[in-house]
Amino acid sequence: MAGLRLHVMTTDEARLISPPASDEGTRRSMMSNRRADTKPEVAFRSMLHRAGLRFRKDRYVKFERRGVKVDVVFPTQRVAVFIDGCFWHRCPEHGTMPTRNYEYWLAKFRRNMERDAANDENLRELGWRVLRVWEHEVKDEDLARHAVDRVVLSVKGGEG
Repeated sequence: MAGLRLHVMTTDEARLISPPASDEGTRRSMMSNRRADTKPEVAFRSMLHRAGLRFRKDRYVKFERRGVKVDVVFPTQRVAVFIDGCFWHRCPEHGTMPTRNYEYWLAKFRRNMERDAANDENLRELGWRVLRVWEHEVKDEDLARHAVDRVVLSVKGGEG
């Protein structure tokens, strides 16, 4: 995958292939999704802060041609932490598949997963350590503690 370049669709391109919402409730729900400062992100950042870590949030890291917004960044230690939603990033335990517009969602989720993999690889090629935390991990006290420990270890110089 070295040298992988990913085309990120513009909003206009996405509108051309996105089917209309199946109903008004779905449309409102989809429009209310946030790109940053989601409840799991805010909760996890709070846990990291209580663990004594200081970081940058929603920071842009530039690659050769493009970059990525990272949810939690430790720039000096070059550690990037993503808090991934179970639905959007296809959690193997909790990722559900909508029944309507199946082909659209299948392609959408495939693009998300390919983009995540490309971002991880690009960051690693630049010397960053990349950690991904699932939304459901943040919601479970024991899993959240383990995820915080992984970040602490990575920031302090371990593998994470």
